[in-house]
Amino acid sequence: MATPKFSKPTPNFHQELKKRVSDYFREKHLSRYGNSPLYLKAGIIVLTFILLYVHLVFFTPYWPFALLECLLLGAMTAFIGFNVMHDGAHGSFSDRPWVNKLAGLSINFLGANVFMWKTKHNVVHHSFTNVEGVDDDLNARPFLRLSPTQKKFKIHQFQHYYFIFTYSLLYLYWVFFTDYKKYVTKKVGMVPIQKMNLSDHISFWSFKAIHLILFLVIPIYMVGFSQWLIGFAVFGLFAGLLLTMVFQLAHSLEETAFPLPSPATNSLEDEWMIHQIRTTANFATDNKLLTWFLGGLNFQVEHHLFPKISHIHYPAISKIIKQACGEYNITYLEHQKLRRAFLSHFRHLRVLGTA
Repeated sequence: MATPKFSKPTPNFHQELKKRVSDYFREKHLSRYGNSPLYLKAGIIVLTFILLYVHLVFFTPYWPFALLECLLLGAMTAFIGFNVMHDGAHGSFSDRPWVNKLAGLSINFLGANVFMWKTKHNVVHHSFTNVEGVDDDLNARPFLRLSPTQKKFKIHQFQHYYFIFTYSLLYLYWVFFTDYKKYVTKKVGMVPIQKMNLSDHISFWSFKAIHLILFLVIPIYMVGFSQWLIGFAVFGLFAGLLLTMVFQLAHSLEETAFPLPSPATNSLEDEWMIHQIRTTANFATDNKLLTWFLGGLNFQVEHHLFPKISHIHYPAISKIIKQACGEYNITYLEHQKLRRAFLSHFRHLRVLGTA
């Protein structure tokens, strides 16, 4: 199966939106990349992660405090992903390529692999958002039915009750299974990954070994197997839940579209920019603290339209995008409150499980 094609861009909207965003950066004399506040935030999050790890492993506190620190370590893992790795892998963290590469490599220390991530996220998800059979982010079979075109199983009638537990498995499943599956099959879903050179192979196996040493061997040696197992489960499950929920609240909602290509032409109805707007939604964009921790990923519309712009600029360019959508009669999807996005996702799962 070949990847689908998009319709030709509507020149007025596509070109006008790109022009307005470009004009904004030119007129404000701003760089599209990160800045000092972003680098300070990244430093705070990474340092907090390191301190929590050291305290847990080498100065293990009384068990209630240790469990709390495991939760915080899981949160910091997600926040590194949102604020450091994500911008770095998209090339927007810094105007210096080596800094972006270093930021992207943060995911390798956490057990995943940036090479595989770039294919899954940058290439597949960002190109074919919510297209069943192509966008691998929709693939939670057989446990969840996320798209109306996916096959329904009896278990799905209960998915709106157990989805949080399933989401919490993401990080552990990703680190210990899916990366290896992509490596062996050389595919992300139906899309082949870029050919790996020798350094990519060395990087893959070296960082996997480093992760095993840091998160399995040393902790087990220091605290024992049973304490490690409980702590690692709490850490990994909480990280997985945070990582998954942020992306699901942006794409798997009642309001978002799940387009399919025409069987005759293998073409999607909309041009790429409009496709992104129809399949993506924002949430809680007025919550500055949430925006800070999530690396602006509650501004998913802005991120999908301009992935090479750092998330620090999303609040500003969202005003430009909203205005353009209004002028061109394009629905801009947004939930003002986090709970409303969560309820929309809950109802989406319930309908797909019972309809």
